[in-house]
Amino acid sequence: MENGIIKDENEIRAILRAAQIIDDTYDAVLETIKEGDTEKEIAEFIQDFVLMQGASGLSFDTIVAFGAGCADIHHEPTDRKLEKGMLVMIDMGAVYDGYCSDFTRTFAFGEINDKQREIYDIVYKSQKLGVEAVKVGAVCGDVDKACRDYIDGKGYGDKFIHTTGHGVGKVVHEMPRVAKNSEDVLEEGMVITIEPGIYLEGEMGVRIEDMMILGREGVVSRHPTELIVINR
Repeated sequence: MENGIIKDENEIRAILRAAQIIDDTYDAVLETIKEGDTEKEIAEFIQDFVLMQGASGLSFDTIVAFGAGCADIHHEPTDRKLEKGMLVMIDMGAVYDGYCSDFTRTFAFGEINDKQREIYDIVYKSQKLGVEAVKVGAVCGDVDKACRDYIDGKGYGDKFIHTTGHGVGKVVHEMPRVAKNSEDVLEEGMVITIEPGIYLEGEMGVRIEDMMILGREGVVSRHPTELIVINR
């Protein structure tokens, strides 16, 4: 494995701070988002909030997607307005002291239908299985398989169209690759993401993403992954 993939305590400290900034930002989004907001407005709010907390920048262009926009894995925020009954996907990260964080949550704005809940539940359970599979010595292909097999078994395997995860460090995408058939082995000090998703073109999408630090228990974010429904 290439140099820099194993993080020392100072590097981990910076990554944890970058993650904390994003956790605080997500709190602010949940508290303030309202009907009629546009994707672009929420993305701008996120950028401003991240910088106000001392981050040097964003790890990547923030993805804010409403409704059918969630089906686009690399969605660029538009002037689409938030309406009740929409799923909202936010994928964001901060840079602190040269190190990145990466985080995705999908939540409901207003009550959603049974299909939206079904898709959310499948991704939620898949992500839990991936998190449980992460341990020192695990093969990345096996971690990917834990997520992918569950989604495939529910009939949506062809709608999970990206890898399960990747390393995070000075850049937001680095080795190891948590991907199908990847033979990379997880080592203590690596920082990776677990982020399965299902994307139904023109209709909806769900992705849930957490960072994990090998050698430490659990995920980095303090935010749970159970479905949040905002009614206001």
